[in-house]
Amino acid sequence: MHEQKSARQRLAGYAVLALVAGLMALGWRAAADTTAQADAPSPSQEVTTDDAAAITVADAADPAAVPVAPVIEDIAFVPAAVPQTFIGRRPEHQLQTYTVERGDTPNGIADKFGIQATTLLGGNPLLSQESSLLQTGVTLIILPIDGVLHDVQPGDTLESIAAQYSVPVETIIAYEANNLEFPFRLFPETQIMVPGAVRDVFVWTPPTLASVRSSREGSGVTPVIVGTGTYIYPVGSRSFSQYFWYGHPGIDIALPEGTAVVASDTGTVTFAGWNIYGFGNLIVVNHGNGYETFYAHLSGISVVPGQIVYQGNVIGSTGNTGNSSGPHIHFEIRANGVQDNPCFYVGGC
Repeated sequence: MHEQKSARQRLAGYAVLALVAGLMALGWRAAADTTAQADAPSPSQEVTTDDAAAITVADAADPAAVPVAPVIEDIAFVPAAVPQTFIGRRPEHQLQTYTVERGDTPNGIADKFGIQATTLLGGNPLLSQESSLLQTGVTLIILPIDGVLHDVQPGDTLESIAAQYSVPVETIIAYEANNLEFPFRLFPETQIMVPGAVRDVFVWTPPTLASVRSSREGSGVTPVIVGTGTYIYPVGSRSFSQYFWYGHPGIDIALPEGTAVVASDTGTVTFAGWNIYGFGNLIVVNHGNGYETFYAHLSGISVVPGQIVYQGNVIGSTGNTGNSSGPHIHFEIRANGVQDNPCFYVGGC
C-alpha cells in the first residue's frame, strides 16, 4: 500500500516537471518571435547599403531569400494646390455729356469744361470725319482731363498704346479711373484714358502737279500757271455750319444742293472725282505757289485733272456726298501741305 502511494507521488511530480518544461519552451519561442520582429525592418524603414551588402551570392540565387523593399504609401490628407487666378478690374470712367447749342464753337465748348479743344476729339473721334457733329442738338462726350479715351482692341498692350500716343506708360497706369494694377491686364471693348494725348487726324495728300502732266495738243509741255495769291469765297453764302479747328481743318458752309462752286484762285486741277476718305466728290486746285484749295461733298464736278481754271470760274456744285449729313461745301486751304484756316485768306468768317 505504501509502495503504491509513493508511485503515484512520483508520477505527479513528473507531470509537474513536464508542465513546467512545456511552459518554458513556449516562453522561449515567444521571446524568439519577438526578437525576430524587432530585428525586421519596419515598413517605414529603407534598405541601407549595409543591408544590401549583407546579402550573399547564395541568397541572391534564391529569390525567396532576397528581401523586398517595402512600398511606402502616403495616405495623409494633404490639400490640393489652389491656383491663383488674377481677376483685374475694368476701367470706371466718370464722363460728362454736353448738348451743342446754337453759336457753340469747339474752343468755346472746351473753355466751359476747362479742357483743350483737341480733347473734344479725344472723346469724340468722329468729329473729324462727320461735319455735322458740331451742330445744334448733338450730344458730345466730355472728358474729365485733357487726353484721349482709347478704345481697347484685341492685342493692345500698355506699351503699344503708350507708343501710339507718345505718352509714358506710367502716365496711363497712374490715372486712377483706369484701374490698372500689376500685371496690368487690358480688356477689349473697354476704354482707357491716355492723359495728355492728342488724337491724330488723318490727312489725305492729293496728287502733285507733276502727276497730272499732259501733252496737250501734242506739245509735250506741262501747263503751268500761278495763282494771284488772293482768295475768294467759293460760294456766295456765309452760313457757316463749322469753323476751322484741329479736328476739322476747314470751314463748312451750308446752302442748298446744286449751288454753283467757283475756284477760289487761279490754278491747275490736280484731283476731280470721288474721294474714299470722307470728302465725297472732291476737287483740288493747285495754285502753283505752294497753295492748294479743296472743295468737298459736291454733287457735281465740271472740271478734269490737268485743267487750268481761273479765279471765279465755276468748277462744280454743292452737294451732300461723303461723310456729310446735309448739303454744304467743305472748303480747305493748304500751304505747302499744311492745313491752314481759310478765314485768314478770304477776308474773315
